[in-house]
Amino acid sequence: MVPLIFLSAFPAALIIAALNDIYEFKIPNWVSIVLFLAYFAAGLGFGAGADILVEGAILACAALVAGFALFALKIVGGGDAKLLAACAPWIGFAALPAFLVYVALSGAALSIALLVFRRTPALPFYEQTPWLMRLHQRPKDIPYGVAIAAGGLLSFSQTPLFQLAFGG
Repeated sequence: MVPLIFLSAFPAALIIAALNDIYEFKIPNWVSIVLFLAYFAAGLGFGAGADILVEGAILACAALVAGFALFALKIVGGGDAKLLAACAPWIGFAALPAFLVYVALSGAALSIALLVFRRTPALPFYEQTPWLMRLHQRPKDIPYGVAIAAGGLLSFSQTPLFQLAFGG
């Protein structure tokens, strides 16, 4: 039962990150930290082998380097880079291609939706919801944590720990 609670940290943290990114254009550090640590707790709880845990750690390091390279190039924000690194252990090598495709497709859909949303005039009720006004008025900013979260949720059933927990 306890390992399932740790396993549920993955979708829960992704949803929190996505909502926070939409609301504030920020992903709190604690979300990425909890996500990263819960991977190892869930892995140990399900009796994952050292190979799965080491693979996760290697992927996290590689994703952190790649994420901060994207941050340095001003392609993603710092919170997005950290969220990618915290997701990487969960995804594993087997689900990585699906995850990257889902993130890219979700990012494209999000970008198109925001482009259409921002080209329409701001409606009066936007003033009652500051987060919606921010989303409308920041033409160069995209809350990419939403795309990362969507990619993670869509590929969750293909991840090593999910497979270990539910077979497959």
